[in-house]
Amino acid sequence: MPQDEIPNPEPDSPQAPLLSTRHNNPALQREMELLRQRLVQEASTAIGMLETAVEALFTLDESLARSVVRRDDDVDAEEVAIEESCYRVLALFSPVARDFRTVAMFLKVNADLERIADHATSIAKQSIKLKGLQAGKLPTALTEMAQRVPIICQTLLQALLNTNTDAARNVVMRDTDIDRLDKQLFVECVDMMGSDRESKAIGIICYRCGRELERIGDLMVNIAEDVIYLAGGQIVRHEIKRQLKAQGKM
Repeated sequence: MPQDEIPNPEPDSPQAPLLSTRHNNPALQREMELLRQRLVQEASTAIGMLETAVEALFTLDESLARSVVRRDDDVDAEEVAIEESCYRVLALFSPVARDFRTVAMFLKVNADLERIADHATSIAKQSIKLKGLQAGKLPTALTEMAQRVPIICQTLLQALLNTNTDAARNVVMRDTDIDRLDKQLFVECVDMMGSDRESKAIGIICYRCGRELERIGDLMVNIAEDVIYLAGGQIVRHEIKRQLKAQGKM
């Protein structure tokens, strides 16, 4: 059977649909659907912040960078609100089996999305510093990372919207490219540093931006693995890592 083809699950199997109606509690299902919608919106906001931060990095546009910084407080507030709503669902409905796992997944993804917004904010702040230093061309590896990571984020958003395991697996597999570029960036940043203070500062800031992008990649993998588990009942954290090692990609 193909890896993503799931047989008809037992009622209490982890392979059952994401928003189960087994317990026939319409109020619980409404709350769960509202939580899912809010989570998708939070993901869209965090990814939008990242895309704007990357544009600010490429153009050294301070106004764009500061718009990202301003939005971070909104994501922080929404993260807290979603967490409180999850706890409310747990307290009022005492969900079990699939429903409980779904709420637990919402809590995990919520925290990871807030961290993605934090890293996007950090990139925006570093772009302001680079403008002050009158930085020139960005390192090649950083440019490529900044182009790739938002695209992978959009794939992750589709995985969240549709509980799409193919899209989620694609996110996990592409993280190795980001890790490779992170290592390449370190070498480029060391090479670009001269004896003067300014070139050293630019090199350090560029590498800092790369590390923020690499961490976003790791968070996207966490979320993608949660999507795969809820959609198909498979814990793939170690399985996919073993596959990549066997292929010589790690």
